[in-house]
Amino acid sequence: MRRNAYYLSSVLVCLLVIFFPACSDDGSQTDFPLSAVIFHSIDGKQVAFTALTHSAVNWEWDFGDGNVSFEKDPVHVYEEGGYYIATLTAKDKAANSVTAKVSLAVSLTPYALLTGDHTAEGYDGKTWKLTMSHTVNDKLVNSDAGFSLLAPKIPSLPPGAFDVYVGLKEAYNDEFTFYFDGSYKHNTSDGTSFGGIVYAMSLQKMGLAQITKVGGKAALGADLFALTTYTPVENATFVLNENENFTIPTIPKFATGTQPPGIPVVTYPGVMTLDFPGSDAFIGIRDFHRKVIVQEITSSSMRLVMFMTLSPDAIISQNPLIALSTSAAILTFEAVN
Repeated sequence: MRRNAYYLSSVLVCLLVIFFPACSDDGSQTDFPLSAVIFHSIDGKQVAFTALTHSAVNWEWDFGDGNVSFEKDPVHVYEEGGYYIATLTAKDKAANSVTAKVSLAVSLTPYALLTGDHTAEGYDGKTWKLTMSHTVNDKLVNSDAGFSLLAPKIPSLPPGAFDVYVGLKEAYNDEFTFYFDGSYKHNTSDGTSFGGIVYAMSLQKMGLAQITKVGGKAALGADLFALTTYTPVENATFVLNENENFTIPTIPKFATGTQPPGIPVVTYPGVMTLDFPGSDAFIGIRDFHRKVIVQEITSSSMRLVMFMTLSPDAIISQNPLIALSTSAAILTFEAVN
């Protein structure tokens, strides 16, 4: 037993003699190749970055918003929410460099949710289309302050409502693309657009479009919707306003006030709106009023309120054209990409 212990001790001493010089006082150590990886955590608009590097002696950060840092592990607060690419450039003693990047989604604003990640490779806007599945919040309503139901027997729209109730399944075909630079593109698969029948008849009367199909009589008692020929507007733009008091002409019994020269209006205070100034571009429903209310938006869905004029009597002036909104459709759109 004592002999075995002596033998083991001798082996241990030999191993120490062999390997100890690798940790000797000359300070030598293994040199790893220069490398860099980014670790990060996000809390609201604040992002904590950690540089996981080998052989680096210098660190330079570009946060993607015009700000930089030379700290190894900086914490940065972005002034605005959105999509960013943060870049780390690490250098070694010989001035060799290596770069790492990370994509960030920081406290996304409604604009960022609407237009998508413009920093992504191959970015081509964010495309939306009317969902066929609908939700319990999808309704046909009056254009009054509380959006009361247009047809009490239809408290919400079932899946495929514009096919089942209205007979216009083409309503689900169109795609609407929003770009980070404020441009907008509308794509129709069949050269028609879905909208209110009164506006469709007005377009046809003026020779600006042809009605190709009408629907809604079976479920709603009258044909309230129509498809018309449509060529999307080129070079269209959009404006998203996150908070405004939105006022729209409406019939007298729905009005919350009047505007000169005595036009009844309803005002929706503090709402988010989406508009297409200076053009005939629209989203969802083509009608006299193209500005819509954005009730909710996430990365995958948004719910809009689109106003319609469903009675010819609500056109109170032709020059200038003044059409009172009588109804609205609250509809959900889903992100396509």
